[in-house]
Amino acid sequence: MSFRITGLPASPFSHLFGLPDAELAGFDAARYTVDETPGFPDRIELRDGVPGETVILVNYEHLPARTPYRSRHAVFVLEGATQSYDRVDEVPNALRGRVLSLRGFDDRDMIVDADLVDGADVERLIERLFADARIRYIHAHYAKRGCYACRIGRE
Repeated sequence: MSFRITGLPASPFSHLFGLPDAELAGFDAARYTVDETPGFPDRIELRDGVPGETVILVNYEHLPARTPYRSRHAVFVLEGATQSYDRVDEVPNALRGRVLSLRGFDDRDMIVDADLVDGADVERLIERLFADARIRYIHAHYAKRGCYACRIGRE
């Protein structure tokens, strides 16, 4: 079964790029200089930042649905990123090296099923979740900190 993994669009964050730290704080955001990899997973390009790059940590509503699962959390975005990750049947390395929580949602934006998986085996869980016809899309989260990682859709 084919699937499509997509990162966040850059547009909701572009107004933050280049702002002085004091102005970022006004948006409840903070800039970090990447000093180790892995460790700063960007949600736009779906890759870990490399030492010397800057990322912005900001709260983002990744599930704006009017349901009990409406959700927002802190995410890192690579400062200056413009091109969202969008690939079919390809898993980015930023997911491979981490334990993930996959949450399958139906057309009412309600969770139907969820499970944990080592990123190295993520395709197996994607296939199992999408075997349930009720699941319309999957949200991947980094299990350790609970942060939203990306969306996985049917292809």
